[in-house]
Amino acid sequence: MKVSSQPPRMPSRLSDSIHHQLNMYALAASAAGVGMLALAQPAEAEIVYTRAHKSITPNHTIPLDLNHDGSTDFRFKDAHITSSPYGFDHTGILSVRPAIHANKIVGFSRDTRHYASALDAGVSIGPKKQFTLGPRLMATAFSDTGAHRELSNQCNGPWSGAKNRYLGLEFLIKGKVHFGWARLNVTCPGTDVDATLTGYAYETIPNKPIIAGKTKGPDVSTAQPARLGRLAAGASAMPAWRSGK
Repeated sequence: MKVSSQPPRMPSRLSDSIHHQLNMYALAASAAGVGMLALAQPAEAEIVYTRAHKSITPNHTIPLDLNHDGSTDFRFKDAHITSSPYGFDHTGILSVRPAIHANKIVGFSRDTRHYASALDAGVSIGPKKQFTLGPRLMATAFSDTGAHRELSNQCNGPWSGAKNRYLGLEFLIKGKVHFGWARLNVTCPGTDVDATLTGYAYETIPNKPIIAGKTKGPDVSTAQPARLGRLAAGASAMPAWRSGK
């Protein structure tokens, strides 16, 4: 048997420059991994926005559950009233009212009537706004189909002909005050008032103002209509996907 005369191989020693390069590569890879992990973590939403396309038509009451906890926070009521002995006078009335006494609506009073304000996009809705209790008128339509036909198709109120205007809302989640908004379009066809609820949102942090119409940004999540029944109040209502209007 031949015995090898070659000495056993020893592990080669890497030069200092190669060691340095490997160390730098490891540090870079580690930093990249941490960065990707940070990017993969979804930002905790503070505003939950829900798309909607809900018609509000005469003689119907539509509930609004802002935070999808299964309890109604506000109600939209659309009424059609026929008066005069012969049914010539027709009045359409659109109003919004809190479902519980503690909930409030941004509004104002004029003479003996109480109205809900039709806010523009970008308005801050928070503790400094004038919130009021009780039902609030949004728009009224009047038509006389009898002797005084010149009085037909009168549409009044802050929401008459409104396009993408916002209700400012204050409501309670587990006894704490939260702010939200609802976006609507309102028309007065003939003797009625018709409205469409096109979206709504609420702020998950108590007492923090919300911007009317804000539906984009790192602090906004969009609720999927298919999942509304499963969403709960507060932080547990964070949806799994994001979107704009």
